[in-house]
This record gives sequence, structure tokens and C-alpha cells, in this order.
Amino acid sequence: MPSLKQLSKRNEKFVSGHRLCAGCGAGITARQVMLAIDKPVIVANATGCLEVASTIFPFSAWNVPWIHSAFENVAATISGIEAAYRSLKKQGKINIEDVVFVAFGGDGGTYDIGLQALSGAAERGHKILYICYNNEAYMNTGIQRSSATPFGAHTSTSPSGKVIPGKLQWQKNLPEIMVAHNIPYVATSIPGKWNDLVNKVEKGTTFDGFAFIDILSPCRLGWPHDPKITLEISRLAADTCIWPLYEVVEGKYKLTYKPKEKKPVVEWFKLQRRFSHLLKPENKELLDKIQQEIDKRWEQLLKRSE
Repeated sequence: MPSLKQLSKRNEKFVSGHRLCAGCGAGITARQVMLAIDKPVIVANATGCLEVASTIFPFSAWNVPWIHSAFENVAATISGIEAAYRSLKKQGKINIEDVVFVAFGGDGGTYDIGLQALSGAAERGHKILYICYNNEAYMNTGIQRSSATPFGAHTSTSPSGKVIPGKLQWQKNLPEIMVAHNIPYVATSIPGKWNDLVNKVEKGTTFDGFAFIDILSPCRLGWPHDPKITLEISRLAADTCIWPLYEVVEGKYKLTYKPKEKKPVVEWFKLQRRFSHLLKPENKELLDKIQQEIDKRWEQLLKRSE
């Protein structure tokens, strides 16, 4: 894995000038992913915050070949590009070696309306790295809940109040769904641990097949939180085991980070207003329920990683 000094000497592939919010996890994630890849890159981007804010015509923050596709089909778009590359190379019409194909999609375009295209690309075995920048809701269109939204979170379509205490369903476990596709590489990461993220991106590009990385991407607007604690809040998600860091290589699980002291979930909730209602005394039972579920999932992951 390259050092920070080595990364700093690489040409930036995601550059300044975009219109993402101050403290946006997606922009930090995109820059780290692009710095991790020291090869020719082609990027496809689903509709979402990252796409809208980084390519306001006639400008672009992408210093690589880049294509925008619809909300639901970025995996299909990058599959077509990768297949065309292989065909043209076989015909001798191009001679560029080691091109890396990367797709970026938010949780709305990945967990929900893009799941069919994602599953198809994984099943076909395209040599693609799919990055989900997961801010746990449809942030670009009004902060509506998605299937990645955590239980109890307040959104515009799962408001916390007298009728319901935020979202009533547990978030979808998409990494496990991708593991079930028998692809060579699945991982989770956070922008707050750049070495973990860079290492996994580098590793994901080495396999002759589909690779998927789910990266928790704090959203200062939809969570909401103080913009200056974006990296801290992502690290706290790992320390509470709400967002465990692990990888699955050829079906074998491995923890890439195990907190020395597992912190209670309430420490993560305190930093985000979308969970402020859960901190009230009358919602203690719900808070305990969430802690029990996180503890259960963490224990299951520990067993898989033995």
C-alpha cells in the first residue's frame, strides 16, 4: 500500500472546484478512491449528489474519462464500456493495458433502484470496481429514506414524531447480498481511515472479476452533523461497530479493523440530529433494541471471520 507521501505525488483524478457541501463524505471518498488507482481509469457515475455537484456544465472535477448514466443503471453502463474495451483490444484496435473501470453510485442508486443492474453485472463477472458512497438516504432529492437508512433515523419520508419514531425497518445488508453473488471481492470502508480505503480499492482492482466496496459517506446535510467532524464521525461508526470494517476475499471473511474498546451506539447518535429523538428518555427501549441488534450482528461477523 502506498504511503501518504507517495499518494501526494500522484496526479489527481478527482480535482477541486466541485460544488459538494463542505464536509461531504462523497467528495473525500471519490478523491481517495481515485488516488488509490495508479493506472488508466474510466469512471461511470449514477445520478446523485456526486454526479450533480462535480459536473456542472461546462465544468468537471473528473480528470479522467467519465460518463453519467441514469440513476438506476450505472452498473450496466460500465459493463458495456468494459465489454467494448475487451472487444476492441481483442481486435487489435486499441493497445492500452490495465485500464480500470470504476462505477460510483449512492445508496439510492445501488441498494434500491440500481440493484438489478448491479446484480446483473456481478453475475456476468465483468472486471469492474463498484463503489457505493453510502450516505444512507436519498440526499440529492430531499433526504428520503432508502433501504440503507438505519432503523430509527429521521428522514423526510420516515419522520420521527408521535406516530412513528423514524424509520421502522432495519437497513439492508447489501455487502452480504454481494457475497451471495460469489464475486471475488466484497468490502466495507470509511473515508476516516484512508489506509483501509486505499488498500481495499487497490486490492479490488487486482481481481479478474467484479469487486464491490460499500463506503459509509457522512452527509452533513441529511444526517445532519458539523461539517468539520466528517472523518471523525465515520471512524466512530467503526468504533461502535455500527459500520464494521471487513473484506470478503473469494468467500473468506476478514476483519480489517477491530476496535480496542467497542463504544455504545449512543456515542454515534449524539453527533447527528437525525437520531436526536432516540436520545429522549421515552425512547430508551428503542435505543436498547438498536444496541442489541448491533451487538448481535457484530458477534455474527466475528464468527464468520474466525
